[in-house]
Amino acid sequence: MRLESIAAALAFVACAAHAQLGAENPDWREAEAPPPPALKLDGLIPLEVPGSTLRFGVAPGSVAVGSDGIVRYVVVASSTTGTVNAIYEGIRCSSGEYKVYARHNPDSGWTPTKDAAWRSLHEPMSRHSLLIARTGACMGHGANGSAARIVQDLRSSIDSRFSNETRR
Repeated sequence: MRLESIAAALAFVACAAHAQLGAENPDWREAEAPPPPALKLDGLIPLEVPGSTLRFGVAPGSVAVGSDGIVRYVVVASSTTGTVNAIYEGIRCSSGEYKVYARHNPDSGWTPTKDAAWRSLHEPMSRHSLLIARTGACMGHGANGSAARIVQDLRSSIDSRFSNETRR
């Protein structure tokens, strides 16, 4: 009987832990986002966004994981005509959302986004953000470790991302 009680207790704890992972933390608060880093176009990590005529790349030096769990980075979009724009945004892996903090264009530099709100990664306008989340920024419902780890996975081939062998 004692073994059955222990097994039942373990099952309850496992269910409670699973439910907590999916639930939002009501005490979570977003830390103030640092200002956008200087825009650097050298060494961008290319992203292949299906169906887009734009070329996207993540600035590796801009990737940061905040104390609030938000993965923040600069993504650069280049058109076929050579126009280059950048977006400073963050991904909240725990809720599957992204937020745009600022936009950069060649004429005016960084412009903060007024009243930026968290939006679903599954919106059509966030295909690049969803790709970043899935290919390096997020591991399950949390950030994929450190900024260095995220950059490493974004650069890795699909066969070696998130593997323990590359985590050494």
